[in-house]
Amino acid sequence: MSELSDIEKAAVLLISLGEADAAEILKHLGPKEVQRIGEAMSRLDNVPQSRVEGVVSDFLEVVSDQTGIGINNDRYIRAMLNQALGEDKAKTLIDRILFSTNTSGLDTLRWMDPRQVAEIIRFEHPQIQAVIVSYLEADQAANVLGYFDDKVRLDVLMRVAALDQIQPQALQELNDMLESQFTGPRSTQLTKLGGVRSAANIMNFIETQIEVELMEGIKEVDESLAAQIQDLMFVFDNLIDVDDRGIQVILREVQTDALVIALKGADTALQEKIFKNMSKRAAELLRDDLEAKGPVRISEVEAAQKDILAVARRLADEGEINLGGGDEMI
Repeated sequence: MSELSDIEKAAVLLISLGEADAAEILKHLGPKEVQRIGEAMSRLDNVPQSRVEGVVSDFLEVVSDQTGIGINNDRYIRAMLNQALGEDKAKTLIDRILFSTNTSGLDTLRWMDPRQVAEIIRFEHPQIQAVIVSYLEADQAANVLGYFDDKVRLDVLMRVAALDQIQPQALQELNDMLESQFTGPRSTQLTKLGGVRSAANIMNFIETQIEVELMEGIKEVDESLAAQIQDLMFVFDNLIDVDDRGIQVILREVQTDALVIALKGADTALQEKIFKNMSKRAAELLRDDLEAKGPVRISEVEAAQKDILAVARRLADEGEINLGGGDEMI
């Protein structure tokens, strides 16, 4: 079983359970988790029965001493399941999940392509756009903003940063407006939404040139806010603050070609930190590749760095590494 990663084991387990049970499990996973499992599903081919039995056995052993499993309630797997299982087979799972009584109208937007979301909210009031953008995952929100012009992007992001809480009635009315058949139960609690950290997270995923323009626009309107957002953003140079173990975990998931391009734009201290956390032979090869690499467009360097940052943020979200450079992991 050592030949299969944990994600591949999850994919094997879900496929072996059948559509109904798989749907019940998948609807409790977040988008990034389900996307990774779906990609693993698409790669599975002719899995031996002995391996399936081994996966099930491992699973039973892991949960045998547990009384419950902590889960969240994100439900958006449409695109991934269509790709992994085919449209017809995926529809059964999607219908079971999407039509759950606890799914809200806002949640349905998380299933959609960013271009679709942008078109849906394009003519809404900027404050409504800001609430919706805040509700999305940061990478999806960044892509949605990419379909707006500069002025709208700046306005929406400023409103996102200014958000804090939203009244349950207002959130329910927005749910009703978007898709009344998916409204969830009414809440009596204020909903935490938006804020400076949310704006910073979205900025982390925005294309570099747009990010620079947005930051300049924010500085012109509110220099203090721009400084707060900048302080909360995690950029490539911040990898210098990640501990050695975290760097090693990141490197295991990064392709050498991408790393070479990304390091073309890094300072010497960060390069040395990367080298230090590789085997002597791997570090020597990377140095040689870096020296032999000819001129690279800045846009290519920035794209490679953002790809590596996306890996780092995912690992941080999964609790595998600490990006803060503060408390040690235990």
